[in-house]
Amino acid sequence: MASYSTGSEAFAREKLSADATQSPPQSAWADKYRGATVEDLDPPPALSVSPNDSVSSAMLAAYERDFTHLTVTSSSKRSLLGYLSIPRLKQLLGEGAVKESDSVSTAMQRFNRKRGVYQVITMETPLEELEKFFESETGPNGEPREKQGFAVVTDTSRKFVLGVATKADLEEFVKRRP
Repeated sequence: MASYSTGSEAFAREKLSADATQSPPQSAWADKYRGATVEDLDPPPALSVSPNDSVSSAMLAAYERDFTHLTVTSSSKRSLLGYLSIPRLKQLLGEGAVKESDSVSTAMQRFNRKRGVYQVITMETPLEELEKFFESETGPNGEPREKQGFAVVTDTSRKFVLGVATKADLEEFVKRRP
């Protein structure tokens, strides 16, 4: 016996199947992380450098701790200014765009505070939200952005940088969980 559905039911079913292919359903993320938060990733304390530090000292500090991203904070106010991506820095050094004696400010990526809303990631942020932050190509206000490879973990008022969580940290956490 054939079953027929109304146009609105067919549309809803098509939309549901299209949405399912775009991103995993929230329940799949919830099953994967089982209520875990960023704190469960046990991110190491952030390593911050000053914009006035030399590129060579920043690279040495990153290599000693096996970090791929360093936060850059103001030396006077301790406010978060941006970050230094070690893979990008290696590329800039190879191209000759930056020298090891240059200051970090020449190679750092600055946060654009005027552009939009900053998505706060804290130790209490559920891992489902962190994965969504890494995978999404839109910002909190719906503006287009690139996929993120790391997140700066701060306190709720964004006064202190507590750590950096990477997509690799999240993947490693999933592998370790039974």
